[in-house]
Amino acid sequence: MDDILKEHHRNPLAYEDEAFMNTAGARSLRILSEYLKPLNTFRQERIRDTVVFFGSARIKEEGPLSRYYHEARQLSKMITEWCETFENPNHRFVICTGGGPGIMEAANRGAHDANGKTVGLNIRLPFEQYPNPYISPELSFEFHYFFMRKFWFSYLAKALVVFPGGFGTMDELFEVLTLSQTKKLHKEMITILYGTEFWKEVVNFDALVKHGVIGAEDMELFRFVDTPEEAYAALKDFLTENYLHPKKPLPQRELETPAIAESLK
Repeated sequence: MDDILKEHHRNPLAYEDEAFMNTAGARSLRILSEYLKPLNTFRQERIRDTVVFFGSARIKEEGPLSRYYHEARQLSKMITEWCETFENPNHRFVICTGGGPGIMEAANRGAHDANGKTVGLNIRLPFEQYPNPYISPELSFEFHYFFMRKFWFSYLAKALVVFPGGFGTMDELFEVLTLSQTKKLHKEMITILYGTEFWKEVVNFDALVKHGVIGAEDMELFRFVDTPEEAYAALKDFLTENYLHPKKPLPQRELETPAIAESLK
C-alpha cells in the first residue's frame, strides 16, 4: 500500500496547469487575468486616475521629429511635479503610456525625472515593443490582448495627450474619440492633439465635417496644442475644474475607482 501511495501522481491544480492555461479553452481566464491583475495593482498602489500619452514608438531622442520626444518628456515632468504637490493619499493624474520606446519612453521618463509614479501598459509584439526603463517597476504591465490594454488606457484616464504617431497611435486616438462621441466614457475627458501641423496634414478633420460623416460639434472633442506650456495650461485648467474643484458632484461610479474601492466596501 505504501508503495502504491508513493507512486501515486497528483495532477496540478487547474490554475497551476500551464499547458491548460495556454489552451483555447482557458482563453476567458487569460482575458480575465488581464483585467484583474492591473485592477489589484492599481488598488494596492492607490492610483486614482491617469493622464495617458500616446505617440510613435519610432520617434527617438535624436533624429527626425526628436523635438516631440523632448517636449513629451518636458510636459510629463510638468504634470507630475504639479500632481506631487497634492495632499492626497491617492495618486492623481499619473502619467500612463504604452510602455514602449519613443514618445512612450519620453513621457515615462518625464514623470521619472519628477520622482513620480508612472504606468506602462506594454503589449507583446514581435518588434519595437519592449518596456522602457523609466516605468515604475510595480506599475509595469505586460498584455497579450490589445482590447484589454485599451480598456486600461481609457478606464482610469481623465486626459489624453496624443503626439505624432502611426497606425497604433491612430487606432488608440480614434477609439477614444469614438467612446467620447458616443458618450460611452461616462466622464469628462480632454483629448489634446500635440503638433497642429502634423495632425492637420495627416487627418483632414474639416473634410469629415464637410462630407457630413461627423458633426461640427465633434470637433470640440479635441483641441490642438504646440508647446508643453500650452498643453500643461489646458490640462491643469481642465483637471482642476472637473476633478479637483468640480462645480457639480462627481457621479458615484467616478468615486469608486480602483484606488479607493476597497475603502468603500
